[in-house]
Amino acid sequence: MAGTPLDAKTQSALAHLRAAATAFAPAVLASSLGLEDMVLLDLIEDSRLPVGVFTLDTGRLPVETHDLVQMVRARYRTPVAIYAPEASDIEAYVASHGPNGFYESVELRQQCCAIRKVKPLKRALAGKRAWITGLRRAQSAGRGTIAFREFDDVNQLEKFSPLADWSDDDVASYIRDHDVPVNALHAKGYPSIGCAPCTRAIRPGEDIRAGRWWWENPEFNECGLHPRQGADEQKVHG
Repeated sequence: MAGTPLDAKTQSALAHLRAAATAFAPAVLASSLGLEDMVLLDLIEDSRLPVGVFTLDTGRLPVETHDLVQMVRARYRTPVAIYAPEASDIEAYVASHGPNGFYESVELRQQCCAIRKVKPLKRALAGKRAWITGLRRAQSAGRGTIAFREFDDVNQLEKFSPLADWSDDDVASYIRDHDVPVNALHAKGYPSIGCAPCTRAIRPGEDIRAGRWWWENPEFNECGLHPRQGADEQKVHG
């Protein structure tokens, strides 16, 4: 009997994960502990793939995200490494701009993201040949051309997005069918979760990333972890 469309997408995602794990070892999953990354962690764990997993603790995460870290530790054998920003960088930023200076301008917000996310990411990717992300084309208009695999010129390694073609319903169905633990904030209207002061619940009909840096023009509404390739290189994803 033929499987469902989600079964086919799941097998496709596993094929991309296996390719990353075998052809580009050592490979790592960069997990924000969002819905997509929990799906990927579950697939990696279930198939016992040799893929490392890490997350970035920015120092401003919601308590619900830390609660999920504890649930992940209890549920999965795969260890999740945690990378934090350099204390000296945080101290210098706060001394110059205050703890919430990121509200004052796009430049200061991006500087904060660079300290809390981009620099720790580079440490986490050091020595790796591939990284895996939960990016999906359906997440936002700016992500509509996400490829399953591409070479990351900025970090100089292969980049895999195995769920690129998954819909919101695909992700929700997988999580429900496999009883995957998720952040409690998702049930409170937070489809995309980052730092606590930079994330809000969305309103009905809003884009699923409308709650991230909502005070800015959507053109700048990314953090810098995923620079776009080519002509739009100055616009970034996060």
